Amino acid sequence: MRLLLAAFAAALCVAPTVAQQIPAPILTTPEAKDAWTHARPDVARVTHVALVLRADFVAKTLAGTATLDVLAAKGAREIVLDVDDLAIRSITDAAGKKLRYVIGPDSPDLGQALTVQLNGARRLVVTYSTRPGATALQWLAPELTGGKRKPYLFSQGQPINNRSWIPTQDSPGIRQTWEARITVPADLVAVMSGERLDGGTGRPAARGEHSFRFRMDKPVPPYLIAMAVGDLAFKSVGTR
Repeated sequence: MRLLLAAFAAALCVAPTVAQQIPAPILTTPEAKDAWTHARPDVARVTHVALVLRADFVAKTLAGTATLDVLAAKGAREIVLDVDDLAIRSITDAAGKKLRYVIGPDSPDLGQALTVQLNGARRLVVTYSTRPGATALQWLAPELTGGKRKPYLFSQGQPINNRSWIPTQDSPGIRQTWEARITVPADLVAVMSGERLDGGTGRPAARGEHSFRFRMDKPVPPYLIAMAVGDLAFKSVGTR
């Protein structure tokens, strides 16, 4: 019994490291099919998302790139992503070679299917922007904030709204790690649902802006990728 307990404890100690190296598994049985996604994860699925986005409070849009790491079955020719009224500018592989893609018809419940021809690529770079009416993004005027002086942006991805600002496979069963660099006006602060890098203070960017970096190295449901931008300050609420 002691040997069994020791082995179990050792397994717990190494589990987090293994989880960071191996993509989270998916269920492939018929009853496990998610009816709220266009994705076909048994053919090809997203394992990591890297966002580089700029927040434009005048246009009420986010614009930039989403780089997706893809795990594909042998012989897979395409990957299907979820999008909702995104303005797709281009899709390339990691070397910058353009990839063919098709945006399917709009569904009031599911948005559109974005089908990308892989041509052997295992990393996709999607250049895009959101629309002012993105369902996951709330752009608040200064008068709607506590300080009444500066605007505020926050996202609400649950249950399937993040496809309106992130082109990925928007299903809780397709767990993904992620990282992000968000550029905002210099007088505002960006926060996200992941580890703050650069001390959380941001770095100067062009045009009087600051960039903030974040990462999540544990595979999570895409709806848990969350962001807020505003006149924010940090305050300790306890020893933790």
